[in-house]
Amino acid sequence: MAGAEAERLAQDAQRERNWKRWGPYLSERQWGTVREDYSLTGDCWHYFPHDHARSRAYRWGEDGLLGITDRQGRLCFALALWNGRDPILKERLFGLTGPEGNHGEDVKELYYYLDSTPTHSYLKALYKYPQAAFPYDALVHGNRERGKHHSELELLETGVFDSDRYFDVVAEYAKADTDDILIRITVANRGPEAATLDLLPTLWFRNTWSWGRGGEGYWPRGVIRAAGGARLEAEHASLGRYRLEAEAVDSAAPDLLFTENETNVNRLYGSPNEQPYVKDAFHRVVIQGEPAAVNPAGEGSKAAFRYTLAIPPGEARVVRLRLRSDGQARGKPFGAGFEKTFRDRIAEADEFYGERTPPGATDDERRVLRQGYAGLLWSKQFYHFVIEHWLEGDPSQPMPPEGRRYGRNADWPHLYNRDVISMPDKWEYPWYAAWDLAFHMIPFARIDPEFAKEQLVLLLREWYMHPNGQLPAYEFAFGDVNPPVHAWACWRVYKMTGPSGRRDRFFLERVFQKLLLNFTWWVNRKDPEGHNLFAGGFLGLDNIGVFDRSKPLPTGGHLEQADGTAWMAFYCNTMLSMALELASEDPAYEDVASKFFEHFIAIADAMNHLGGSGLWSEEDGFYYDQLHMDGQHIPLRVRSLVGALPLIAVEVLDEEKFAHLEGFNRRMNWFLENRTDVTRSIACMRPRQSHGRAQRLLAIPTRERLQRVLRYLLDETEFLSPHGIRSVSKVHEERPYQFDVMGEPYRVDYVPAEGNTGLFGGNSNWRGPIWFPINFLLLESLERYHHFYGDGLTVECPVGSGRMVTLQEAALELETRLASLVLRDERGRRPCHGSESRYAADPHWKDLVLFYEYFHGDNGRGVGASHQTGWTALVVGCIEDLIRRRERAGSRPEASNPAALAGSIR
Repeated sequence: MAGAEAERLAQDAQRERNWKRWGPYLSERQWGTVREDYSLTGDCWHYFPHDHARSRAYRWGEDGLLGITDRQGRLCFALALWNGRDPILKERLFGLTGPEGNHGEDVKELYYYLDSTPTHSYLKALYKYPQAAFPYDALVHGNRERGKHHSELELLETGVFDSDRYFDVVAEYAKADTDDILIRITVANRGPEAATLDLLPTLWFRNTWSWGRGGEGYWPRGVIRAAGGARLEAEHASLGRYRLEAEAVDSAAPDLLFTENETNVNRLYGSPNEQPYVKDAFHRVVIQGEPAAVNPAGEGSKAAFRYTLAIPPGEARVVRLRLRSDGQARGKPFGAGFEKTFRDRIAEADEFYGERTPPGATDDERRVLRQGYAGLLWSKQFYHFVIEHWLEGDPSQPMPPEGRRYGRNADWPHLYNRDVISMPDKWEYPWYAAWDLAFHMIPFARIDPEFAKEQLVLLLREWYMHPNGQLPAYEFAFGDVNPPVHAWACWRVYKMTGPSGRRDRFFLERVFQKLLLNFTWWVNRKDPEGHNLFAGGFLGLDNIGVFDRSKPLPTGGHLEQADGTAWMAFYCNTMLSMALELASEDPAYEDVASKFFEHFIAIADAMNHLGGSGLWSEEDGFYYDQLHMDGQHIPLRVRSLVGALPLIAVEVLDEEKFAHLEGFNRRMNWFLENRTDVTRSIACMRPRQSHGRAQRLLAIPTRERLQRVLRYLLDETEFLSPHGIRSVSKVHEERPYQFDVMGEPYRVDYVPAEGNTGLFGGNSNWRGPIWFPINFLLLESLERYHHFYGDGLTVECPVGSGRMVTLQEAALELETRLASLVLRDERGRRPCHGSESRYAADPHWKDLVLFYEYFHGDNGRGVGASHQTGWTALVVGCIEDLIRRRERAGSRPEASNPAALAGSIR
C-alpha cells in the first residue's frame, strides 16, 4: 500500500531513516515491579510503593503521564499536573497494589489511547483529571473494606467527576522528522466554573550513572540546561544534543525548573542527601511551596516548564512545545509550519488506516478500530532488565541479600532485556508475557508486519530463550510455563504478511529452527510418564482448575491436563504446517514434517484412548483433566475451557500442497496403513474431496465428538454468553464442582466477573468470564473444521433454538458476539463499559473505548486490566471481518449492530 506512513515504515525497516527512534515507550508504572525489587522476600509492592515513586530514582526504567522516550529510554518527556488541591504532583498514574486491591492490583485513573501510526509519526492520548482533590485515601480504604465477593471501588464511584468538574488533558505528538517532535497539549475545562491547572511538561534523563557500572547502557549523567528564553538544551553521551522549546500561553512565558533525577535519601531513609537537588523537587516547589528545592543555576538531569493555566468554563488552552535534535533544528519552532505538520500527520494517519479499513465500516466501527490499533501501539515499552546484574546488585548500592542468588529468576542469569517490547498493559502488567505477546502480533501484523516478525524473533534469541529451550514467561517468574502459542503466532504472521509464493521464508526458517528447541523442551519436561499426556501447570489459565496447577497437588500424584495435551497437539500441527511449507523448496524438511505428523497422532491417540478413553468422558461428551494418583485416574469433571481446548488442535492438509513430497507421502501412507492402532480415531485421515481438492483432517475429536463438545459450547445455559464463550460453564453457578481431600473441599463455581479467591493475586479470573485469546482460537478452529466438513456438518446454534447452522455460520455467530463487547448497541451503550451512563450519552465520553483484559460472562462488562489492548486488540480483526462479510452480503451499514448482524444469519 502507498502513502506517507507506509513509506516511513519501509524506510525504517530498511534502516534508511530511524522513524521509530521516538515513541510512547515509557512505562505507565515502574514502581512496584519485580525488576525494581531488591528485597529478601521478593515483595515488590512494599519494597517500592507509589509513595516512593516521586522521590526515588528508578534502576531499570522510567514511567510518566502520556509521555514519550527514545527506543533506549535515555531521554524522557511526559506531563505533570496539579489542580491546586492534590497532596501529590500528578507525574504518574495511581493505582492499588496487589495487597491493597480487593481483586489485586488495579489502576484507578481514567486515560485513553486515541491514535497512533505505526512509526508514531502521530500520537494522541487523553487523561481525565478531577478538579477536586484526587481521592487517593478513599480508593485505598474503600477497596480495603470490600471483600473478594464485592466489585472494586472505581474512581467514577467516588464522585470526583460529578457536575463535570474535571479537565480533559490531550497530549498529541507529530514528527516533522525522525528527531523533530512537535508537541501539542490541549487542556479543556469541562466544569461549570473557571478552574486553574498547573501544567509541567517535563524532560529528564533516565538515571544510568548512579549504579557504579560501566559498559553498554550505563552512560554518564546527562545535563539539561537553560538556553535562553523558554528553551532547554539536553546533552547526552549517546543520544547527542537536543533542545526542548516552549511557547508562551496568553502572552505569559512559563517558569523553568531544574533538579536531578536522584533519590531523596533524606525523605525516604532519614540520611543526608549527597546533593541538594533531588527527584521530587518539582513536587516540593508546586505543592509545598519550597523554591529552594530546585537548582537556581538552571541545570540538572531533570527539568520542566511550569504553566499556570486559568481556564474559563467550557474553554480550553493549548500549550505547544518542540523537541528536536541539534541536527534537525531548522527554522522557527512555532511558525506556520507547526500546525501544518499536525494537519499533515493526521491526514496521513487517516490515509493509512483508511486503506486498511473496509470501506463499508460505520463511523462507530472506524473509531473502535482506530482506538484498538492506538492502544496496541501505545502499549510498546522500553523494557530493561539484566538478570545477572539484578542478582548481583550494583557496586555503588547496598548489596542485596545473599538469598536472592537462589530465589526468583536465579536460573535465568543469561536473560538480557533491553528492547522496545509489546506489553500486555503498561500499568497493570508493565512487563512482557510470552503468550500475550504472541497474540499481540496478530493485529500488529495488519499494520506493521516487520515489527510483528521482529518481536516474535526476539523472544527466540539466545539472550532471551533459556539454553534448555524454554521461552521466558514474565518477570515474576521467567521459568513459569505459558501456553505454547509462539509457533502459531509465527505461522499466522508469516501467512498474513505476504501473498502465497512471496512470503518471508527466511523469517519462517529462522523461527522454525529455534521452535524445534522449544518443542523439545516441552516434550522432555512436561510429559511426566512419556505417554503423550502433558502437564504444564496453570498454563496461563490461572485459577481455572480445581487445584492451583502451578503448585504440587494436595493429593500427591500429578495431573494429566486436557489443555496441556491439547496445546502440544496444537503445537505439533503448527510445526507440521511450517515444515511442509519449508519442505516445498527444501526436501531436508520432509523428515521433520513426518516427525510432527506422527507425534500429533500419538498425542491425539493418547488423549482419546490411553487407559481406555484417555481424557475423554464418553458419558459426558467432554474432555477433562485427570488426577493420577495411587494407580488411579480420576477425571475432574469441571466443564471449562480446559475441556474445549482440544478442539483448537485442527489442521486441514491439502494433498496438492504436499503431493510432490515423496519422502513425506511415503512415510505418511505407511504409517496410516500399518499403525491403525493409533490412527483409529484421528478425525478423518482418509482423503475426501472438498472445494475440488483432496484433503485430510488432522484433529483430536472425531466428527461425533466435535458435535458433542459443541453442544456445550453453543448452549446459552452453559458456555455461550451474549458476548462470547465463557471460561467455565454457567451450570456451575448452581452446581459447583467439589473435590474433597482429607476433609478439605476444593471447589469450582461459575464466577462471571472478578475472582472470589486470592489465587494468582486475585486480579485474574478464569472461572466464568470471557477471554479473547481462547475465543479467537476457537473461532479459527470452527472455520478450519468448516473448511473440511463443509455444509454437510451442521449444529444447533444456540442450542434449543431449533436453528441449524454450518460451522462457518457458528463461527460468524461467535465473532458477532465478541465484536459486540466494544460496539454500541441500539441504546448507544458499549457492554464493555457496564452500566456507566457517561459512556452512552455524554459527548466527552461516548466515543471512548477501553479494551479490557477479560469480560463479564453474562453482561460483557470489562474486568481486570483496563488497557490490555494487546490480546483484546484481536477484536479489530473480528470487526473488520464482519464488515467485509456485510459488504459481500450487501447488507445495510446499520446492520453493523451485532444484534442485527447475528439476526441476519438466523
